[in-house]
Amino acid sequence: MARIKLEFPNAEGQLLAGALEIPPKGVSTVRYALFAHCFTCGKDIAAATRISRALAARGIAVLRFDFTGLGNSDGDFANTNFSSNVSDLLAAAHKLEQDGQTPTLLIGHSLGGAAVLAAADRLPKVVAVVTIGAPATAAHLRHLFSDKRHELDTTGAAEVRIGQRRFHIRRQFLDDLDQHASPDHIRRLGRALLVFHSPLDRIVSIEEAGKIYQAARHPKSFISLDQADHLLTRREDAEYVAEILVAWASRYLGLGLHASRSARASSIEARDIRG
Repeated sequence: MARIKLEFPNAEGQLLAGALEIPPKGVSTVRYALFAHCFTCGKDIAAATRISRALAARGIAVLRFDFTGLGNSDGDFANTNFSSNVSDLLAAAHKLEQDGQTPTLLIGHSLGGAAVLAAADRLPKVVAVVTIGAPATAAHLRHLFSDKRHELDTTGAAEVRIGQRRFHIRRQFLDDLDQHASPDHIRRLGRALLVFHSPLDRIVSIEEAGKIYQAARHPKSFISLDQADHLLTRREDAEYVAEILVAWASRYLGLGLHASRSARASSIEARDIRG
């Protein structure tokens, strides 16, 4: 497998760091995809890396990148919000388009899933969207900051603990979440949609997957991730997602023989839910 390091500007001119996973020798690149990572994570988190590499091995090149202020990307996280994440995603798509590698598949993990749902209608060449452990709307994040609400209201800024790390956020972050509290854009998606979620997810409840699925129109599919955790820390869970994803996407991306092995292996598990 080969990885190409990329840099491209966001809407503010700050450089974002990306990694383009491309197929190995002997495997043709048949499609390009964008991968949006989870909230406060980064492009090199295990799930993003494993899924991207697995897709590349099957002929789908994947660009994963660090959102502004995270990982190796420029900028201050405190100045970002959900809207800037969507803007960063569009900037990444523009980079691929400039290089003649227009993405036709969007993949988002956790809040990255909410971001790809919001960005899809501004990317007309995208034909399929995949979410993994994603909330239906960005407003789902508000509960993370409930104990800091008074401080944010009075001083305009606060330090929050997310996982094992601390981040500075500003009141504008919460204000922006209020602008993304409706699932109406999911109803207007107009793309094939695949929703992955674990019933044991303790970070984003599987009820959020139900909201996404109910809001979307067909073609739409749902795959339960059984014993997986939110971050897909087990290698076998990430590889399972990649295998099912390629089998499902082959119908919409025209992958043909490149996905035939995956399709045979997962024809039982990957079924459209009608209703």
